[in-house]
Formats: sequence, structure tokens, C-alpha cells
Amino acid sequence: MAKAKHQSATPATEWLKKNKVAFEELSYEYVEHGGTAKVAEVFGLDHHSVVKTLIMEDEHAKPLVILMHGDCEVSTKNLARQAGVKHIVPCKPEQAQRNSGYQVGGTSPFGTRKNMPVYAEETIFDLPTIYINGGRRGYILIMSGAVLRDVLKAKPVNVAIKED
Repeated sequence: MAKAKHQSATPATEWLKKNKVAFEELSYEYVEHGGTAKVAEVFGLDHHSVVKTLIMEDEHAKPLVILMHGDCEVSTKNLARQAGVKHIVPCKPEQAQRNSGYQVGGTSPFGTRKNMPVYAEETIFDLPTIYINGGRRGYILIMSGAVLRDVLKAKPVNVAIKED
């Protein structure tokens, strides 16, 4: 069952502390391929407020981070256009892990191994509270959506495709 408890530090929590960002921690039993829907179910959250962190790359294999509402998909065509590149595709899991330093399923946009541009669906910034991965599977951080714009310096994009 889900519970709030002290967790050992991750590169994400170290980055947040260094940047004086207030956050709370939640942990849950990780389920392979459960994704943000599982997080929403376990904690009784609006799936829209659970933010997924995706590692993608452009046509030159330059990696980037895109943050999206849990109940939406990313239009890679629109993301490429707004990022000023020809095309963007998801990284293979091994490459995503090399770029971010995080295991797939535990990827956080904070404290990544490589310095990558970060894009976020613009409506996430307006959420008073978001739930986002803390750098390990089964570990979620709670904070204001404004942190992504104000501290992480994520660039706003409009690339969401609402899931059915």
C-alpha cells in the first residue's frame, strides 16, 4: 500500500534541495508498465496532474526531455516543429537511461546525467500541485507545477494529444 515515508536521496532530490524547491515524497509498489495511470490509481489522484517524464531525441540523436500530463500523449510532429528540429522520436530505453541517468520507469527531469533541453506541456505550469517521478521506480514527488517553469526552466509547448 502507498505511504509517505523518508526516502534515501536521488540525484533528483539532491537537485531540488540545492535549488531550494519544496517537495513532499510518496512511495508505492512499482508495477511494470503501470505508468502514470497506476500512480493516479494508487493515490486516488486526477490522472491529469500526474506528470510523465519522457526522454526523446531529434534527427541528430540529441536528447531532450518532454514533460506531459499522464492522461495525454505527445505529438512528436508538433514537438519537433516547436523545438525547431526536423523530427523527434522516443529514445530506446537503454539510450534514455544513458542520457538521463535514471532507470526507465523512474525517470525524473531533475538532476539528469546529461544537460538536456526540457520542454513541458504549457498547461502543466498552471497546476497548483503536480506528482512527478523522484528518480526511482515507485517514488513520486509532490510540488507546484510552477517549479517546472520557474526553477527547471522548462520551455512551454503545446503538443498534447488527449488519450481516449
